[in-house]
Amino acid sequence: MKTAILLSESDADIKLLIELAHKLGIKTKILTEEDAEDLAMVYAIEKGKTGEYVDTQDFIKSLRR
Repeated sequence: MKTAILLSESDADIKLLIELAHKLGIKTKILTEEDAEDLAMVYAIEKGKTGEYVDTQDFIKSLRR
């Protein structure tokens, strides 16, 4: 399975692309702005994982410097 995310300021263009996708048998889903932000956060968390233990207090102290 492949996923594509399209972003447009034009509702008409998105509607046209969705209609085309349906004619091609491709499922579509409109994401809310909150859904898109959640996906971006998940991506950032996954990308930032190091697998190493980080002491919470040390981390907080480093932010305050």
